[in-house]
Amino acid sequence: MVVSPRSYFVFTPLLASTSTGTLEFRNALEPIRRRNTHAQFLQGWADGIDFTGKTLQIEEAVDDPRQAFALTADPDQGKESKERQNEKRVEERKGKIFEMDWDKICITVGCYSQTFNTPGVKENAYFLKDVGDARRIRNRLLACFETASLPTTSVEMKKALLHFAVVGGGPTGIEWSAELHDLVTEDMSRIYPDLVQYTKITVYDVADKVLSMFDEKLAEYATKTFQRERIEILTSHHVQELRRGSPEEMKKGQDVHDEHACYTLKIKEQGEVAVGMCVWSTGLMMNPFVQKSLAESLKLPVASSTVIEGSPEDHERWTVKKHPRNGGIVTDDRLRTMLVPEDSGDEPKAKAVMEDVFALGDCAVMENAMYPATAQVANQKAVWLAKRLNKQDLDKAGFSYKDLGVMAYIGNWNAILQSSGGNISGRIAWFIWRGAYLAKSVSWRNRILILTYWWVLPICPW
Repeated sequence: MVVSPRSYFVFTPLLASTSTGTLEFRNALEPIRRRNTHAQFLQGWADGIDFTGKTLQIEEAVDDPRQAFALTADPDQGKESKERQNEKRVEERKGKIFEMDWDKICITVGCYSQTFNTPGVKENAYFLKDVGDARRIRNRLLACFETASLPTTSVEMKKALLHFAVVGGGPTGIEWSAELHDLVTEDMSRIYPDLVQYTKITVYDVADKVLSMFDEKLAEYATKTFQRERIEILTSHHVQELRRGSPEEMKKGQDVHDEHACYTLKIKEQGEVAVGMCVWSTGLMMNPFVQKSLAESLKLPVASSTVIEGSPEDHERWTVKKHPRNGGIVTDDRLRTMLVPEDSGDEPKAKAVMEDVFALGDCAVMENAMYPATAQVANQKAVWLAKRLNKQDLDKAGFSYKDLGVMAYIGNWNAILQSSGGNISGRIAWFIWRGAYLAKSVSWRNRILILTYWWVLPICPW
């Protein structure tokens, strides 16, 4: 049984391509309900879990407008924001709560987009976590170019609308910048030849370099490639605010046709900068389901729990063990959720494991092994756990991660690849990058469609 607020699986590495028109949205989607699947599916949000009674509380999510967009906070928070009216509608449509029993459960709720509580980001930034985000970005791109093409739009506003800011220098931010650059140089230069001169792409990052997970030479190669393509990278820059409207300096001494046509990005090192769109890709924050629903204390013996260190009688209340840095669920090397005494402090001397409760993905951290929060790690854990449960040999051997390398597209048919076999950059890395994404697509239908869009059909972004 699969419980999820979305009735589809999103192959997130392709979202950057879909948002700029290189691929269609359905190329990144795989429906959960398929003819050849044996899994049952319920569309809903996990609302609470009872480990003792082995029940799961679920909120219906069939008609939930949040399901196709990146989540930036607890769905029940943010009621005092400027989007209060929309939030009220969501509240009114809150689905019914029902319960279901379980024998074994795997918690894979993922994470939310991290905004660091920066004012205006949640309301005004463009994220890239789901297909709804990609659609929103594509629509905004078209709106920026169309508005800039109007004869009533001043030169200053043209520059503002066609300045695209990317906050976050990780693979997602870099790949989207590269895809946007390709769109501008290959398509927009023909469709809007008079506007390309005003187009600008800027990548902001708080760190002192971008692509920090890559080898220094590869990161430097990507930076130099961006410089040649006139994509500006500004490291050690701190975003303080993102608001709708023009900067105050821009309004002085001129007639602004529509001051709300663009956004203002306030940078500590630069001041106020006018942008047409700000794509936000700065990392992850823990899912509120993990923070709240798994925060309740338990009394041993909990169903399916086994004490592996210490004595249960020495401690009255226990709680799910959380990682001290990111708050993720801590598991053993069999991906089973661990418990620690509620009053144990930072270094518990006793711990237990729930043998029928598993956790993986961005919301989980394996004890004594800090793997990167990537789809590659989550996929390997899922495949390993499925095999062990089907063969019923969970105690045979623990999970071990095999690093297959990391890659990123950097534009103009170039990419970078870092693996145990060595580092590769340029056109060869681009071929490997596309081949890997094609191979990892779930269905043959999408593989054929992706290959068709890449190689056969001319690129038509809109």
